[in-house]
Amino acid sequence: MKIENLEDIINHFIAGNKNEKNIGIENEKFIFDKNNKNRSNYEQICKVLQYLHKNFGWNKVMENKNLIGLELNGKQVTLEPGNQIELAGEKLKNIHEACSESFQFQDQLIQACKEFNLDLMSVGYDPITKLKDVPSNPKKRYQVMTKEMPKNGKLSLEMMYQTAGTQINLDYSNEKNFSKIFKLVSYISPLSIALFANSSMKESVFSQFLSYRSYVWQNTSRGGLPKIFLEDMNFEKYAEFSLNYPLLFLIKNSNYLFPKNYTFKDFVENKIIEIDRESPTKKDLETHLSTIFTEIRLKQYLEIRSIDACEWDCHCAAPAFYTGLIYGNLDEALHTLSKWKSDDVLNAYFDAPKKGLKTEIDGKDILNWSNIFLKISREGLIKRNFINSKKNNETIYLKNIENILSEKKTKAEKSLKIA
Repeated sequence: MKIENLEDIINHFIAGNKNEKNIGIENEKFIFDKNNKNRSNYEQICKVLQYLHKNFGWNKVMENKNLIGLELNGKQVTLEPGNQIELAGEKLKNIHEACSESFQFQDQLIQACKEFNLDLMSVGYDPITKLKDVPSNPKKRYQVMTKEMPKNGKLSLEMMYQTAGTQINLDYSNEKNFSKIFKLVSYISPLSIALFANSSMKESVFSQFLSYRSYVWQNTSRGGLPKIFLEDMNFEKYAEFSLNYPLLFLIKNSNYLFPKNYTFKDFVENKIIEIDRESPTKKDLETHLSTIFTEIRLKQYLEIRSIDACEWDCHCAAPAFYTGLIYGNLDEALHTLSKWKSDDVLNAYFDAPKKGLKTEIDGKDILNWSNIFLKISREGLIKRNFINSKKNNETIYLKNIENILSEKKTKAEKSLKIA
């Protein structure tokens, strides 16, 4: 299928409409060599992937002759630029299933790491390693990105090689529902950054940020929270946004080419000489949409990307929090922020990595707002009424957030023992 105009992109988003309310979680982890405390190199990561293939039935994903990931029953294990390992989970019906999936993979990964004397770490930013010492891998797209990304974002390489996050993927039922979800998620990005802050250290000292990962992403090419995201969004507006967005790279015959300042619109209008003025395919569109690195991203589902990676005790908290708001209590959540001004949200967005729960929006700090939205989320999860084998509903996964708010300290502050 060729993408020949704006309408084709809009139709791509319309095709994402679905009645299901599925949840997908993607989470990244750092792996270190226990012997020398260095980040694991590509050879070590390949041993881990081979172990998962041999012992747990994962299928290999190859690029040329290089092992670059695994896949199994809708799940994918991928390598990030600095050999962070990521699980992109299946689309599942509730947090019980999604959390169980993550726990199962965590257990497999622990076994693999133990076999090769490696350590796992789940934080938002590598607290030890200097950028120059981070190993790389042979994935083709990262070679292009390493050259292109720093041109328009001073911390782009730190984003690629030093950060790890949790991403939540949620469905929309129609354009109106999409617009509501997009507004909610955009407006509470500062809250998400503050509440789940877990990246305070850089090169073994306090970075002066509670979420240094978020600060890095704010200074990354193609990242951030564009002001247009705080306007009323619809499929046409996002299609125009993506159409006029620069290409990160071009792919022809499995080769990655440098974009030379082309936009996707140039691609659609057959202006790219290097690929013989070809029209983009649906696959090209999907690739382009996946290289927009904003806090919220639209594919044929919505991605929430403003959460630091964390250890198992809090791993399911953010997905549960957002599921309760979006799938259980969306209209009340939107009503709660109905008086917020976009400029105040943007100011809070830039303040949140450093100020955390003390960041203010509309006269209240994020600690206060988080308690309000936690109550709305809990009510939404109760309303959903998904019960596990122990007769618990999905609210059990909010415990970590409850602890943060009762102690008035993020994970970053507790790890630093900041008063």
